[in-house]
This record gives sequence, structure tokens and C-alpha cells, in this order.
Amino acid sequence: MAESAHQGSHGGSPKSWLAVIIIVAGFTVGGVGLTLGPSWITFWVGAGICAVGGVVALLVDILSDVIIDAPRVMPEREHHSPFEHHELTHH
Repeated sequence: MAESAHQGSHGGSPKSWLAVIIIVAGFTVGGVGLTLGPSWITFWVGAGICAVGGVVALLVDILSDVIIDAPRVMPEREHHSPFEHHELTHH
């Protein structure tokens, strides 16, 4: 089977990573707000940051950023579980 020149990537583009970083930062701020008391103002600030990250994600079209690789064909390997019961045979 011939290999294509472009193997694809699931890494995403920098603009998509920016959206993800904003969302993670908002989630972190909101989580800290919940664990400190809870501090509802900090929680809602975190939720607002997550919402801004969601808008950024929509603007950069994050859902079309994934490049699908060609199907990989991997040979099957025999697997033995330690929980299988094997009959002992004596020679």
C-alpha cells in the first residue's frame, strides 16, 4: 500500500489551541472559585471566560480543524490474559 505524502494530524492549529487555552483558563478560575468558599463571583467570572473561549472557538471554526488520517491496518496479535484458565498438559 502506498503511503500518502500527508499523514494528517490531530494536533490542531494555533488558533484552535488559543480557544482551548481560554476555555481551560475559565474552567480553572471557576474551579478555584468553587473551592474557595465557594466564591460565586469568581465562579461566574470563570464561567464568563469559558463562554468567551466558546465564542472564540466558533469564530476560528474549531470543529473543522481535525484532519482525519487514513485508516490504519494493524496486524492482530495473540493476547493471553492472566485470568484465562489454561489446562496443564503433561508430556
